Amino acid sequence: MPREILKPYSYEDESFPENPALPEGAREVRWQDSFGFGVAFKPDIVYAERDGERLTISYLTPRNDRRDNPLIVYVQGSAWFRQDIYIHLPEMLRMCQRGYCVALVQYRPSTTAKFPAQTEDVKTAIRFLRNQAEKYRFDPQKVAVWGDSSGGHTALMVGFTGNDCLNAQGDEGDASVRCIVDWYGPTIVSEMGYEPSCGEHVSPDCPEGWLIGHLSVPENPELAAATVPQSYLRADKPTPPVLIMHGSRDRTVNFQQSVHVYEALRALGREVEFIKVMGGIVGYQEDAQKAALEKLGLWEDGMQIPVMVESE
Repeated sequence: MPREILKPYSYEDESFPENPALPEGAREVRWQDSFGFGVAFKPDIVYAERDGERLTISYLTPRNDRRDNPLIVYVQGSAWFRQDIYIHLPEMLRMCQRGYCVALVQYRPSTTAKFPAQTEDVKTAIRFLRNQAEKYRFDPQKVAVWGDSSGGHTALMVGFTGNDCLNAQGDEGDASVRCIVDWYGPTIVSEMGYEPSCGEHVSPDCPEGWLIGHLSVPENPELAAATVPQSYLRADKPTPPVLIMHGSRDRTVNFQQSVHVYEALRALGREVEFIKVMGGIVGYQEDAQKAALEKLGLWEDGMQIPVMVESE
């Protein structure tokens, strides 16, 4: 007798049956605990054109049925030069598998446009995405900015200045964020030449020199001072909560750079968590990250964070 051919289910039908078979020697795990969500990846979304450059976002979306996922705006460090925005793609993929949308944002390099172009570009990207939050399936009230090295500097600048325009290219709209994650970002570039480093931080050709317009850092103190994120903090202006992580033996951006901004935040009584990764260059600790996200309403039960510590 021929077997009955079943009518196809709707893909969204929650009544789709679970197969009860368990062959001998096989074992069971919950899919949420093993793989998380699948990930949809859309590269090269143009969000602006400036100085002859098409600025893009590469976007990761969890393949879940939600349209209110929290969003991480990730700014890849590059010494403010042209970015390789995929360096931290493996970590961001894992965040997306756990339920976060992730936007990898490209900004204009300092060889094309000096500070504050990088900050304004990331703000423009946030506004671009927020204006289409339904399309990109995230909650516009749950946006975090996260960056490493020069990207950490830009993340701090974006979070501290919010909707304030820093130059004539600043545009209108909501660029505010709920929290800031700073991985070993420079904060006082004029001090970097006085702190142990394997790099040079004073000449026009150094990253900090290019940031202020291909000029000597010591000879242009006012331009250097304008790049200090904590100088934009105000006692009468709220600041998003901040998580800072920095390796104690960072050979490019000295650990003291994170101390500068941490002490400024503490002096104003702001919410800040600071993780010193002993012996390392960069750290990624589950408990600290989860605690910070819980405070911000960006953490949800069942989400997990990968654990990674990198050192020399």
